[in-house]
Amino acid sequence: MAQTAGATRRPYRDEAHAINARDVHFDFSTVPMHYIPGEVLATHIINVMHLLLPEGERAMAQALAESLPYIDDERLREEVTGFVGQETMHAATHEAARRHLQSIGLDVDSYIAGIGWAVDRILGDHGLSGRAAEEWLKERLGLFAGMEHYTAVFGEWLLNAEVLERKGMHPAMLDLVRWHGAEEVEHRSVVYDAFMHVDGSYARKARTALIASATLLPLFVLSAAYMYRKDPSPDKGRFWAWQFVSATRRKVIPSWTSFFTEVPRYLRPGFHPCQLGPMDTALRYLAHSPAARAAQQ
Repeated sequence: MAQTAGATRRPYRDEAHAINARDVHFDFSTVPMHYIPGEVLATHIINVMHLLLPEGERAMAQALAESLPYIDDERLREEVTGFVGQETMHAATHEAARRHLQSIGLDVDSYIAGIGWAVDRILGDHGLSGRAAEEWLKERLGLFAGMEHYTAVFGEWLLNAEVLERKGMHPAMLDLVRWHGAEEVEHRSVVYDAFMHVDGSYARKARTALIASATLLPLFVLSAAYMYRKDPSPDKGRFWAWQFVSATRRKVIPSWTSFFTEVPRYLRPGFHPCQLGPMDTALRYLAHSPAARAAQQ
């Protein structure tokens, strides 16, 4: 693949630490259906992570693995390899959380099957070869770079959302989303750097970013609404849309406006994910995560 001039000139001094998959152990056995007390819809917004992320992260890991033969920067190759390991661990852990929720009555198997089918048909390699395979790989890397921008932004939100503790969110689920959010902040640059290395086209970056933004917002909202309807609890409170507005206003969930306000920043000439802010909070959390400590015992 042709490398865009200057695409890989950024030295890795700003985030010069190894990215590796971490052993973690979560105990979901005591997690209730509504693990953010009094917040049914907000709980299901978090549950979207358990539905959508495992399949999406597998597709992303596959695309990054396919990109390795085209990456001749050894430091970037190390980051990509570590990223694939982290994403694989994320997928397995969210699947475990989903299986627990299913065991207590949240049956979403048919929806999961539909998501898996769609991801395979839309974001798979399609069995292409030669130039067509290279162009499709570039397109997928552009899409995933745009999506990873949002996961990094929401990862920062999860790390700093003290409201979740004040609301009494179950410790295991709180640790899960913060551990995941911290790793999203930690590896926020990897997919972007891989995309810039193998392609770097601004036109593709802009197009795929707009597609990612236009896809993720309705997918999150519709998936949360689906789980709200499948929730077997007799008292689920007000209509889900009212709960969505209320939870957003009270900052119990991230603001949906981020899907629009982040686009200009991402598309600004000279933007790089390291400009999102320091990752000190993320690294401190990863050093003290209860799940990481449990895995070491």
